[in-house]
Order: sequence, then C-alpha cells, then structure tokens
Amino acid sequence: MKGVLLVNLGSPDSPTAKDVKPYLDEFLMDERVIDVSKWLRNIIVRGIILQTRPKKSAEAYQKIWWKEGSPLVVISERFTEKVQKLVNMPVALGMRYGSMTIKNALQELKEKGVDDVLLVPLYPQYAMSSFETVVVKTLEDRDAFFPEMKVTTLPAFYKNEDYIKVLSESIADGLKDFDYDHILFSYHGIPERHIKKSDPTKFHCKIDGSCCSTNSVAHHSCYRHQCFEVTKKVKAYLGLPEDKVSLSFQSRLPNDPWLKPYTDFEFERFPKEGKKKLAVITPAFVADCLETLEEIAMEGKHQFQEAGGEDYKHISCLNDSDAWVRVMANWLKDWETTEALPA
Repeated sequence: MKGVLLVNLGSPDSPTAKDVKPYLDEFLMDERVIDVSKWLRNIIVRGIILQTRPKKSAEAYQKIWWKEGSPLVVISERFTEKVQKLVNMPVALGMRYGSMTIKNALQELKEKGVDDVLLVPLYPQYAMSSFETVVVKTLEDRDAFFPEMKVTTLPAFYKNEDYIKVLSESIADGLKDFDYDHILFSYHGIPERHIKKSDPTKFHCKIDGSCCSTNSVAHHSCYRHQCFEVTKKVKAYLGLPEDKVSLSFQSRLPNDPWLKPYTDFEFERFPKEGKKKLAVITPAFVADCLETLEEIAMEGKHQFQEAGGEDYKHISCLNDSDAWVRVMANWLKDWETTEALPA
C-alpha cells in the first residue's frame, strides 16, 4: 500500500529557552548543518552557541508564536490536512528536528498499512543542510525501524512548471496595490563550502559568477544555481523588469564565508541607491517560519526603514493556499497511479 511522508524543518515545542535549547542542539549538531568534525562541532554548538543563543532565539520565537503553536508546524499541519482530502493514500507529516519526528510519522503510515512511501522534503531547492539531511534521516529511520518499507524521494521541485506558476501567481497577488521600486528574492544562506561539497563533479562549482549559468550535472544538487533558476523563472513568468529584481541570502553564522550578497547588507544598501519601496519574497521556504516572519517581516523591515527606506512588504510563502495544495496533490496522484515524479 502506498503512502506519503511530508517533511519540513521543525520547531521547538514552545517559545521558551528551555524548549529552544534541545531543538537547537539537535539542529546544529546535525553534521550536514555544521559540517565539521564531531568534537569541533561539540565545542562550537554546546560550548559556545548554546550558552547564549537559546534565550535570544526564544525571544524571537515569542514575537511570531501563534495561539495554536509554532507557525511552521500549524501551517504544515493545515497543508497536510488539505492535501489528504484530495488524495486516497494516507499522508503523514514529520519534522526533521523536534518532537514531531520522522520516525513517528513513518510509524503512523505503517499502522495504516503503508509499505511503499513517497518522501516529500518540503524544500524547493536541494541543499545538504535541508533536503539532503531529510532524506538521510528518513532512510536511517527506515533501515532501523521499518526495513520492510520502500522509500521513493520526490526531487527538489525548484524548476517544475506547476510550482513556478503557483509561486509566481502568489507573488503577483502579494504585489497588488504595492507600488514597489525593487523586489528582493531572499533565500536562506548556506556556507560556500556546502556548494562545493554537493558538486558531484568536484570541479564545476566555483561560485565565480559563471558556473551557475553554465550547464552541468552539478546543477541537480547546487543550491545556488537553483535559487538563481527560481528567480529567473518567476521573473520571466511575471514579466518583471530586470533592473527591479535581485536575489540575496539571509541567516548566517559568523567567521565563515556564506553565499552572497547578504540580505541584511542589501537592506542597508537599497535606500542609499534610491530604492525606497521594497517587496521581499522568501522562496527557499514553502511555509512561513521564524526566518520569514521574524527575520524578514519584522527585523528586515526595521533595518530597511532605519537605513532610509519608506515602504516595505514581505510577501507570504505559499503556506496552505488552495492552489499550492492542488499542485502537491496532483504530484502525489501521478506517483500513486504511474509512479511518475514531477520534473
């Protein structure tokens, strides 16, 4: 029997330092997030970051926490429920980190008789610290607890026409009645070395301004290329002027080169160049979360206006919009009937 496992990032159980600390520990101790030796990762995470970060992160979560719980979890649950209504197979939701574990979601599917699972990492682009770690963890849990299960992974859907269409139309909706003079596509940042580690050719990805536009098998696992592709395709779909669109990368750890340009630097640069009315889109996420609701919608707006900006709008993620639900449901139905996966 076939079934579906949707997986997103996860969330602490509450916006308190007590619950944020174990969540951050699990997240940052993942070798695909901070990819250094375990003893060094221990020092960085448990010896340095976790001494101060949980309190700061808890304060950030408190700003965006909903009455029903974590926005990311609530939105993902709503999305799952809506998708389930449109497909015949069981659909379960798990999180890579936190108490809503992948193992529990697989157990839920097993109890419904499922032995053939379509794994759907809810990330449009491939990165070792997001998409890849979900796949690896799911297979580890399958091998350890559900060896009879077959698992097929839905690939990163960054260039899929249906995804680009629904994303573009959602953005167009968000831009209605907003007189922007610039649109920023802000993607989650990753260390530059992750790009090179994910390059199967071991020579193509140089992050030199040309490799992302030069066709290569490396693009299948190149996060940077895929971010550029989403931006290019949405820009073409909506007919956006070339000089009014750019992309950047948000969220980074210090003392390491991450993908550039940095979003917070752009917030300060734009007003100086006369770009005073800014719309910001966050297409690395399909559901609004801490990085979109606090870092971009709140802190980003404050930073932009402090630098001299005037009007600012954060355009929401796809979340549980009916159009996005239909796209996902159609992908799942295709796999159920023909085992076809979205291209």
